[in-house]
Amino acid sequence: MAKHKTLAFFIPHRGCPHQCSFCDQRTISGTVHAPEPEEITQTCREMLERSGTLESAEIAFFGGSFTAVEPAYQTALLEAAQPFLGTGKFSGIRISTRPDAVDAAVLERLKAYHVTAVELGAQSMCDRVLRLNARGHDAQAVRTASAMLRQAGFSLGLQQMVGLYGSTLQDEYDTLEQLLACRPETLRIYPTVVLAGTKLAAYCQPGVYPALSQEEVLDYCADALCRCHEAGVRVIRLGLHDTPSLRAGMLAGYFHPAYGELVESRLYLRQLQKAAADCGKPELFVETAPRTMSKVLGQHGCNRKTLAEQGVTLRVQENAAVAPGTLLANGKCCGVYGNVSEK
Repeated sequence: MAKHKTLAFFIPHRGCPHQCSFCDQRTISGTVHAPEPEEITQTCREMLERSGTLESAEIAFFGGSFTAVEPAYQTALLEAAQPFLGTGKFSGIRISTRPDAVDAAVLERLKAYHVTAVELGAQSMCDRVLRLNARGHDAQAVRTASAMLRQAGFSLGLQQMVGLYGSTLQDEYDTLEQLLACRPETLRIYPTVVLAGTKLAAYCQPGVYPALSQEEVLDYCADALCRCHEAGVRVIRLGLHDTPSLRAGMLAGYFHPAYGELVESRLYLRQLQKAAADCGKPELFVETAPRTMSKVLGQHGCNRKTLAEQGVTLRVQENAAVAPGTLLANGKCCGVYGNVSEK
């Protein structure tokens, strides 16, 4: 999973005309007020002074529906960011917004203020799921906005929420394929977390919702990571950021403080199981790239325990000659991102 550097400013709820079933941006971001232009200026200046060159990083406005914010406030934030863009500074501005808040005037404004990347909160490409969760737009809005953004030269990012109310596992796989058909450069995958005070909280009953199991969602995310790798789409986030307010407000759903590593660990387990089956021996010796040991072994050694339950003893050693995303299993090289489960 690709790492992506951003200096993020959250704009909770401001500008959004809807109250989606899952949404409480203040809880998700840990932010209780929208930033003022002076805060943008001060924070950007401090980060540049502290870090020096930041050409690989972006200034980001997340949390709300940026292009639905009142134009004066939107422009004030973008203007505050301008002095910090360019050589030796931030590479550009990234925003997130709704698919139905993109039009020709919006694109012109974003271009004028050097916005380089736009992420659309698609969430699902199933119209039934979008209606059930009060999104206020359909799947066609995602396709239309995506095409407009790509044609205008913006880097396109899309976001998917896995396990929304009414969504089936097949809906998730179908959504992924439709999102990839929009030809994004990046994708964020957010397994749904049910927060107190949201509409989802009212639906949350044992055996009714959430309907997908933790294992189903984890396996789906592992498949999605493989599929995106195959399609050349960077997954820049898996799971919500861990914040105290998120923990306090969480009632149910699919959360782990390091969900991305949990998913990658599942991919390693698949390859370990395949390698063990191929060699047909009770001991599997694996060499892995530096700093990937924890992913191979799994959270609390769960991958090693799973193999042990299947009669296989796992030995792991780091080797600087092994490329990230691959394993040497009993001397045989295998890729981690090419094993999609049966669905």
